Amino acid sequence: MSVSLGMPSAPQPVLAPRRKTRKIKVGKVEVGGDAPISVQSMCTTPTTDINATLQQIAELTAAGCDIVRVACPSADDAAALPAIAKKSQIPVIADIHFQPKYVFAAIDAGCAAVRVNPGNIRKFDDQVKQIARAAKDAGVSLRIGVNAGSLDKRLLEKYGKATPEALVESAVWEASLFEEHDFHDFKISVKHNDPVIMVRAYELLSERGDWPLHLGVTEAGPAFQGTIKSATAFGALLSQGIGDTIRVSLSAPPVEEVKVGDQILQCLGLRPRKLEIVSCPSCGRAQVDVYTLAEQVTAGLEGLTVPLRVAVMGCVVNGPGEAREADLGVASGNGKGQIFVKGEVIKTVPESQIVETLIEEAMRIAEEMGEGVTDSADGPTVSVS
Repeated sequence: MSVSLGMPSAPQPVLAPRRKTRKIKVGKVEVGGDAPISVQSMCTTPTTDINATLQQIAELTAAGCDIVRVACPSADDAAALPAIAKKSQIPVIADIHFQPKYVFAAIDAGCAAVRVNPGNIRKFDDQVKQIARAAKDAGVSLRIGVNAGSLDKRLLEKYGKATPEALVESAVWEASLFEEHDFHDFKISVKHNDPVIMVRAYELLSERGDWPLHLGVTEAGPAFQGTIKSATAFGALLSQGIGDTIRVSLSAPPVEEVKVGDQILQCLGLRPRKLEIVSCPSCGRAQVDVYTLAEQVTAGLEGLTVPLRVAVMGCVVNGPGEAREADLGVASGNGKGQIFVKGEVIKTVPESQIVETLIEEAMRIAEEMGEGVTDSADGPTVSVS
């Protein structure tokens, strides 16, 4: 049997074309314009602990993180930035609040970019000229990061609270100050913990200029809640073509933020898909334990990077159809499973062998696709790291 395998030839469909924005660079990563939407996260380690921070950055890099941010609230943190920026495999952004002197320290340290929060940096507007000059001379980009929780008091008095209009007014004002000094290498975020307010703020901001936009629902919450809030807000904006880089803010290990962000982009066709498990929610028709099967297959294929859709189905109603549509699938029932590859049944196995058979076939397909394969003394083997 000859089965055609390989990368899809046509681009994935998207809900809307990307909004046209200017392109900036965060170190080696381009943001905006026609650059792919990047995924960011932030270290939870003390920046002063250089080894721990670099270890976390390595874990984030392995998970697919494109850009990482580190906190810089003190002189000791600023002193650690040069070593972190130099040894990190991905661009490092220094996160600055309150003390403007640390903006200059981060630029001097070789950070790829600096996040500034105009609402809580002392006399920020008075120092825009010096910040713009230092950043331009060093080839460092900035993020103007407006947050609902730290909005300028003048705007809170004007609007009564952190409304979408208040967030946008703050961002546009600060952008205009930098542009007056001929500095344009910045992106903007207008974050709020309410997805509805956040979405409206970004919609309004996207109408005001061509700045690249960093999307985020701030303080989104624990993993489950934060994932739902971020996916809802990002989906609403990205489906309109709004957004150039994203950060999922979770009360969870930062690697989980990267996984969620990556999956959101894959689901919207904005990042090449990797492994995807299609499994039914189970119902009274199911004749196998779909939950366990799906979990075991997912665990067995963890780390596989080929664009492979695997269907794990539990009954005869939708099972055969879904399994045929997937690259690899099983339609289960009556104590056995039909294994499909690219729409064709290749074998029928007992229920007890479904998981191992799916994993074996996935490895074979990955090897034929020429990805994730390493050579050993016994011949080629698929690497699942």
